[in-house]
Amino acid sequence: MSRLLLAFPPPVNLFAGQNDENQCDPPMSVKSTRPKFVPTTCDSEGDGLSPLKNNENEWKPIIACPAGFPVELFETAVAQLVHHPEYNSTLILRSDIVTDSTENIPIETPELYNCTKLRYIHRRLLPRRPGRDEGLEQYCTFYSSRSSETEPCPADILVLTPIVSQGSKLPYYHPSVHHIAFRYIETIPASTLRIEVLPLPDTPADPSSRLYRTCLALLETLHRYGWGALTNYKKRVAHDCLVPREEYQDLYLIMRERHKHLVSTWQEVTDPLKHVFEDIGIATFLMLYWKTAYQQSPDTVTTDTDRPWTTWPRPPGGFFDFGCGNGLLTHILASEGYDGGGIDVRARQSWAQYPQETQARLQVYAFDPTSNELPPFLRPGVFIIGNHADELTPWVPVLATLHKASGYLSIPCCAWTFDAKFERSSTPFFPVSAHTTPDESSATHPETDLPLTFIDSLNLGGDGSHTSSYSIYRVWLATLSLHCGWEVECETLRIPSTRNWAIAGRKRLSTVEEDDAIDKAQAIITTVITRGVFKARKPEGKAGDH
Repeated sequence: MSRLLLAFPPPVNLFAGQNDENQCDPPMSVKSTRPKFVPTTCDSEGDGLSPLKNNENEWKPIIACPAGFPVELFETAVAQLVHHPEYNSTLILRSDIVTDSTENIPIETPELYNCTKLRYIHRRLLPRRPGRDEGLEQYCTFYSSRSSETEPCPADILVLTPIVSQGSKLPYYHPSVHHIAFRYIETIPASTLRIEVLPLPDTPADPSSRLYRTCLALLETLHRYGWGALTNYKKRVAHDCLVPREEYQDLYLIMRERHKHLVSTWQEVTDPLKHVFEDIGIATFLMLYWKTAYQQSPDTVTTDTDRPWTTWPRPPGGFFDFGCGNGLLTHILASEGYDGGGIDVRARQSWAQYPQETQARLQVYAFDPTSNELPPFLRPGVFIIGNHADELTPWVPVLATLHKASGYLSIPCCAWTFDAKFERSSTPFFPVSAHTTPDESSATHPETDLPLTFIDSLNLGGDGSHTSSYSIYRVWLATLSLHCGWEVECETLRIPSTRNWAIAGRKRLSTVEEDDAIDKAQAIITTVITRGVFKARKPEGKAGDH
């Protein structure tokens, strides 16, 4: 099916119960599958239901299906289409709302016979690739086809109207229509959802046309959203908890343009499209996270309007990319003026391709917690980054405590403890009772015996049971962070990776004295030394070359 669908290609399955931790979950008491989507083409003979009319124009019905939810939920369902077009399209970044009002509804919105205008939203569609696709503004107008003198009537029609100046053309991704309408029609025995359009001249609407495929995809999305509203679905994960979505997306577009050339110069055997854009996303998040976490110098003045982040607040001790791998994240941050560097047990092919300034920030170093030697770049006030750091992951909050770091971000992948693989059956959790609000009535997780209120606060996603090995490991990391004296913040990053959950620390717990936290972190190292299991890896290659 074509991706060029009114900014809405075939919809992402937001409500069906799939094994995707970014999907949504229904209450346990509600049936977990929605009614079957059964679309019907509106042929020339019609279905006995009158089409919309405005002025002298009769609209063209395209496709219909049984609704499966009451009319009172129609506005809730279509609100998803209005506010979140990015859920359904790879072409759209987001929708910005310009106006949302019940008054002074623009005259450009159609006057529909026997229908009352209730409300309109003026929105701006922002393309994911501004250099390729144009943006578009639309009026989204809600109507009611019913009238009552005693009570308000719910909306049962939504009309999308593209705003284009005289003589201008619609963007390529928008179908050739003046208006497109979503209708809820109360019929017996089952109410109907129907999409109708007022097409531009000579626009085909047969089942093989692009317009028809667009309407088919939109109708299925509306059918899905309606069922989600009926069953009161809740998102499994929350994005944008620590950094506002709009700021992130706007900066990401800039950063992507500045660093997308790295795809063509990629030296590793791994997929450049995934790794380059993933690290661009992480760098974007960090720049904005630091902007809110730290104080700006009072005498700082922004002189570079093209790179305003050069004067944004940043970690006082720079950044430390702990297990930097291909060094790309270090390179991007350094290129944008951030101080810091990264270490790894061996140099990657990519390192030699970076500018000399970046190469000087990448060092071969094998971390050994039993040694008194400090890794390069680890100093007071530093911000520690553990990006898929594997066996180094649990050491991130420990080092952040011992060396008085200003914060850390860890994106865990493989499950490791301090000197061995994480075993859910035998690895003990650190106590959290001192850091959570006492609630004798609160239920506990059957495997970890931790309060569900604490586990739910970690934004783990999944089906809500949190029984997967990855979920249990992330819970363990959260208890470790608390044990080391950090307030736990969690984010589901907007990066192209199934391992996009991050745990962050930028504030010390008020309930834990700094000296006590340092003692606890030091006790972990003492235990590792006593066990005698940890074996420091030897640096590979010519460590002195980097």
